[in-house]
Amino acid sequence: MESIGVLMACPMSSYLEQELDKRFKLFRFWNVPQKNEFLNQHANSIRAVVGNAFAGADAELIDSLPKLEIVSSFSVGLDKIDLNKCKEKGIRVTNTPDVLTEDVADLAIGLMLAVLRRICECDRYVRKGLWKSGDFKLTSKFSGKSVGIIGLGRIGLAIAKRAEAFGCPISYYTRSEKPNTNYKYYPSVVELASNCQILVVACALTPETRHIVNREVMEALGSKGILINIGRGPHVDEKELVSALLEGRLGGAGLDVFENEPEVPEQLFGLENVVLLPHVGSGTEETRKVMADLVLGNLEAHFLNKPLLTPVV
Repeated sequence: MESIGVLMACPMSSYLEQELDKRFKLFRFWNVPQKNEFLNQHANSIRAVVGNAFAGADAELIDSLPKLEIVSSFSVGLDKIDLNKCKEKGIRVTNTPDVLTEDVADLAIGLMLAVLRRICECDRYVRKGLWKSGDFKLTSKFSGKSVGIIGLGRIGLAIAKRAEAFGCPISYYTRSEKPNTNYKYYPSVVELASNCQILVVACALTPETRHIVNREVMEALGSKGILINIGRGPHVDEKELVSALLEGRLGGAGLDVFENEPEVPEQLFGLENVVLLPHVGSGTEETRKVMADLVLGNLEAHFLNKPLLTPVV
């Protein structure tokens, strides 16, 4: 397979990069200054694209690679891949579901605790020597808080299971009510937000879910409500979020994702009721290794004419 051209869209995993380099003819797209010229030159040798949550395969890239057969995503999300274009051209698509579920759900709970118990602020309080001047202010309890989840897929269910262990009543919103759950269902995000203290975004990013958390939802969540986003940045109307936090119309936020990563609104930097993370939901050594192996396994399966491990298209 050393002669098969694989285009890696951006840096994502040194292990994955090394293994791709060993097994295929690897092209590192981020090192290419003249991308159009490069694509014209190598259009007939690139048969696979490897992307992630930051860069994938849009219609323009797909159209510029006539020999493209498969797009393998080092991510569970597919919003950086033009799925319709792939279907139209018969290009296979794979992702990395299940293997990152536990890490993302763990982080969601971590964000809830960090925001409510002000863990990051407490850490800075000790480091600055302020404890010597007096005890830290009282914070808010997590156990027993009502948790509303937008999207009850693999990750949403894993978050619900963990929150239940803290005695949290669980409710959710999805396009249609789930048949095999006892969690309370709300037919709209506004109703969900009105009936929970912590709102978690855990759905896939689609045109329909872009800005699913808007001003109306934030108003419904209220001045004591907490927003947790471990989905994708564009799920939340970021300008409205900044305003709601600055004006005290929202109680706090724990954010692992942003609308224009790696750009983060600087107005959030000074807010102690906000915890900001650099999109690290699946960012453990153990999980990223399994994700990389899944990408490699899908590519090898495709080029050996074997069934794909995690097919999407």
